[in-house]
Amino acid sequence: MLAAIFTVLGLILFEAVSSVDNAIINAEVLGTMSQRARRWFLTWGMFIAVFLVRGVLPFAIIWAFNSSLSIGQVLSAAWSSDPLVQESIQKSAPILLVAGGVFLLFLFLHWLFLEDKNLGLPRAEKYFMKKGVWFYAMVSILLAIISWFALQESTLMGFGAIVGSSLFFITHGFKQNAEEQEKKLLGSAQSDLSKLFFLEIIDTTFSIDGVLGAFAFTLSVPLILIGNGFGALLVRELTLRNIERIKKYAYLKNGAMYSILVLGVVMVMHSFGAHIPEYVSPLSTFIIIGYFFWKSKLELKLA
Repeated sequence: MLAAIFTVLGLILFEAVSSVDNAIINAEVLGTMSQRARRWFLTWGMFIAVFLVRGVLPFAIIWAFNSSLSIGQVLSAAWSSDPLVQESIQKSAPILLVAGGVFLLFLFLHWLFLEDKNLGLPRAEKYFMKKGVWFYAMVSILLAIISWFALQESTLMGFGAIVGSSLFFITHGFKQNAEEQEKKLLGSAQSDLSKLFFLEIIDTTFSIDGVLGAFAFTLSVPLILIGNGFGALLVRELTLRNIERIKKYAYLKNGAMYSILVLGVVMVMHSFGAHIPEYVSPLSTFIIIGYFFWKSKLELKLA
């Protein structure tokens, strides 16, 4: 029970901090909408983002990597004691973990090499930003290495690594397009309906990051549902009340991205059979995000 609580707390923290960008975008776009549209988004939009997307995605991912199971078996897998269902999920775990690990590692490397950021670790981050042109070379080499070793285990594991890479570039494309659309929406008189569609799409894209990262904490779908659900509710609360205050904590994004690096490494190592205690993912998340939160708070005091 203590391990489950610790895992859920780690999931809530990871989901909340990794979704800060999502909360900021939501708050900025909501500020340009009517009161009626805001209320709709913060009620039905919450239902879609928290209960529908984050509720369905873990099951969809499990089903995608366990095609031998029926949809009914996948939906009952979270609470099922059927040994055939549990055996199927355990057999597919390496494929799922290597896919998620590659996705998270690519996500971190893109942030490290190419994205504008507040420099939480100035020397290292400034160095990699100057080498941004190497991002595509780095991820290509990394994918080749992981795929090579994965293929030694099974062809499906090798395919899993490719799936993780593909997922990254698909969601990254959506996010880039969303950034361009956000600028247009903020500077235009487009309808509230188009803005609502935009917010739902961006919420869905960000939720993929959180759900895939959750599998580094646990393969237990109920724990993922609880942790991600409460984390998403916390993001909604930030959107409503404290977004300007949260934006002042300059290095929270850094903490989220370094925890994503650790989770990606944990997932890849797990996929190859390395035994890593379950407490490593939540503990590392608490330590890394806690450090960058402290660093942000220190800078606020000095400002």
